[in-house]
Amino acid sequence: MTNSTLSFSLVVRVAVLSVLIVFFQIGVVSEVPVFGVNVDLSPLLVAFVGLLCGSMMGAVTGFGVGLLVDLALVQTLGVTSLIFTLIGYWSGRLLELRDPQAALTPLLVGAAASAASMTGYSLMEFLLGVEAPVSLELLRQIVLGVIVGAVVSLPTWAVVRRSLQGGLPEDPRRRRRRAYATGGLSPLSRA
Repeated sequence: MTNSTLSFSLVVRVAVLSVLIVFFQIGVVSEVPVFGVNVDLSPLLVAFVGLLCGSMMGAVTGFGVGLLVDLALVQTLGVTSLIFTLIGYWSGRLLELRDPQAALTPLLVGAAASAASMTGYSLMEFLLGVEAPVSLELLRQIVLGVIVGAVVSLPTWAVVRRSLQGGLPEDPRRRRRRAYATGGLSPLSRA
């Protein structure tokens, strides 16, 4: 496969996965509150695409998913796109700068994405002048939302990773090392 075919395949996979998860969230998941809060799969999707594909793909996915959520829920246009773009970009930067391989990485990134999404959306709505009470109830909603988002992040990570697995770009740091052409042994080990 050429590089352009690989990237086109990845874009198509991300687009289909984004549409499916957003409509699944709106139609099914939002109807089942857990501990009084609704699970939000969209920031988890954006964060995990950024964590798997890099900052550029994460930011583009964040913008597209945010715009789709705003249009589907008839919200203030662009607020969710701005927040999700930042979440996708910084998740991708985490991949590019640190390349985390720990088993708890999806859990921590999912919790951070949920916290950034809920806090950012509340802050943006407050700054735009939406009449909503700022109280301890909002803080309770954010804390419970982060906990529920962290728990749901592990199955979401598995679905996103499995869906994108065949189209992910190869990381040059993960290539196998070639055996020596001199018989497989290092010149230092021959003595």
